[in-house]
Amino acid sequence: MNPEAIAVLIPAHNEEDLLPRALAAVEAAARHPALAELHVLTVVAADACVDDTAKVASEAGARVLHLGAQNPGKARAAAAQHALAALETSTTATWIASTDADSVVPPNWLAFQLDQARAGWEAVIGTVTVTRWPPIPQLADRHHQLYNASRPTSGVLWRHPHVHGANLGVAATAYREVGGFAHLPVGEDHALVSALERNGHRVLRTPECPVETSSRLRPRAVGGFGEHLAQLAAEEEVTQ
Repeated sequence: MNPEAIAVLIPAHNEEDLLPRALAAVEAAARHPALAELHVLTVVAADACVDDTAKVASEAGARVLHLGAQNPGKARAAAAQHALAALETSTTATWIASTDADSVVPPNWLAFQLDQARAGWEAVIGTVTVTRWPPIPQLADRHHQLYNASRPTSGVLWRHPHVHGANLGVAATAYREVGGFAHLPVGEDHALVSALERNGHRVLRTPECPVETSSRLRPRAVGGFGEHLAQLAAEEEVTQ
């Protein structure tokens, strides 16, 4: 595949505080020299927001889609549908990159996914990192222990078991073939990857090019990465 356009999807629910940093990082990734000839469209799905999320996104130059679902699966799917309709490239030449409003992608994020697409991968499933931890003893160590439990000790490539909507890329053709993001309140990213793998698409699970994500213990999405951290934090506090 040789993408001519990239659609960046960001679902957001009351994210006026963290969204500016997320959008600035996406903009920096879109300015990578490897993307000089590509059209990059960022769509923020402002889902049931009662703050200035939509205004922040618009002022940053993103396309804003208003929803009232308060459902990450519906928001991510709506953003994808909107972006694919807005782009003037064919589906076979379009790549979809997904991240979150509380996450910060590295400057080479889109370039890395572009390289994998050109190498024949139909989806890229990345990892996340946390750099700003709450002051809870052992929380970071416990998370790292669990998150990296399956990582080989030798130099073998780690085909990690994780799936994060904050660091995911997929060819638009493969995305449509499996029905896109399911309208789920949690796990729409896992459902998409499972469908891709089940239908024989080439899926690369890689720890390269991780995305920084938030360590907040009161996450916007129920049942996601934030709740995993909140549960670990509660367990650590009990043992203190």
